[in-house]
Amino acid sequence: MKKLLAFCAALLPLALAQSVTITYWQYEFRSKVEAINELIRRFEAQNPGIKVVHQTFPYDAFQQKVAAAIPAGQGPDVVNLYYGWAPTWVKAGYLVPLPDDWMRRLDQDFVAMAQAARVGGKLYGVPTAVRSLALFYNKDLFRQAGIAGPPKTWEEFIAVGQKLTVKQGGRFTQIGYGIAPDGQDHHLVREVLVRQFGGRPYSDDGKRVLYQGEAGLKALSFYADWVRKHEIGVPGFFPGNNGYRDGFIAGRIAMIIDGSFAIGTIQQGARFNWGVAELPLERPGGRKANFGSFWMHGLTPLATGPKREAALRFLAFITSEETQRYWLEKVGELPASKNLIRDPKLSLHPIYGPFVLSLAYAKATPFVDEAAQRKVMVDAINRVLLQGMDPAQSLRLAAEEEQKILDQFWR
Repeated sequence: MKKLLAFCAALLPLALAQSVTITYWQYEFRSKVEAINELIRRFEAQNPGIKVVHQTFPYDAFQQKVAAAIPAGQGPDVVNLYYGWAPTWVKAGYLVPLPDDWMRRLDQDFVAMAQAARVGGKLYGVPTAVRSLALFYNKDLFRQAGIAGPPKTWEEFIAVGQKLTVKQGGRFTQIGYGIAPDGQDHHLVREVLVRQFGGRPYSDDGKRVLYQGEAGLKALSFYADWVRKHEIGVPGFFPGNNGYRDGFIAGRIAMIIDGSFAIGTIQQGARFNWGVAELPLERPGGRKANFGSFWMHGLTPLATGPKREAALRFLAFITSEETQRYWLEKVGELPASKNLIRDPKLSLHPIYGPFVLSLAYAKATPFVDEAAQRKVMVDAINRVLLQGMDPAQSLRLAAEEEQKILDQFWR
């Protein structure tokens, strides 16, 4: 709290007699909406001269709302966005850089992953929380099948998945793993399996696609074999946009790979004993890899004059360590603070621990157009799983398509 007070004091002073109203936008996600509402209440109590209007929109329409509103001068002063959208938003003029002292704060106080909020050497946002991936597993199904604990290697993972898959009359009634190319599995292939098999998905500057090489081919083929050869899962097994997660909560899927943001939903919905483990390795002692991501808060061009000063105060408040502790309890996402992540209570926690430990080696994909790049990888996987295309051919098509996206952005 002392750090936050000192940081806020460094901001330009607001005249307390002057009432300022700022607007904050985010997409609709119940736990996040409830958390922000409470944080706004606390912030306004500490800053009686500032009123914060909180507006939310459906996820699928959120970017379109921003694109329509900000150029028309009617959007938010502070906006919550996925880090992978930042380059496109900066290019479109939806964000303005934060002051230099914020860059120093990011370097000193935030986990390394948060550096992905920089675009062209300038900082365009700061996160409250960060996320990584882990393996969720149904402890009750494991116990009933005589399985002692979560798999530590992919070989063990496949064996466990086969043991927990049930097929009756040619139809799956229970599956070992929730296949989800458009869930978290596109990250699993690109950022986890490619690296575990000895490759890199992109060049160090993020301008060249590299996953079409030998490691990428091994990664995609290996993943596809979970369906084609080992039959531990099947696409579309459980209905819904998040069918893999819903199927796990319903007790029909024994294992899923999901982000720390799913903890709250699973805690509320699951009616069985479940656990979390770090992702399996390619072999004992093999390379660890994980995908990390975050949502960040940025300033728009509409935050000018007193509104900019008020927006910076609000930004400092919702990214403080005190807020990050509250966010962990309310939303289930991991603190972005280096200091809080070092807390052994977190790393030893049975649920949060595997995610926290993964932050040490998690990579945030250097997206320039997250939606388009996500579609490229999802399509690459689906061509193999649903159309029977050769993995090498599908990867070549994906690499060519994504390279065009990168070239167009960086030209």
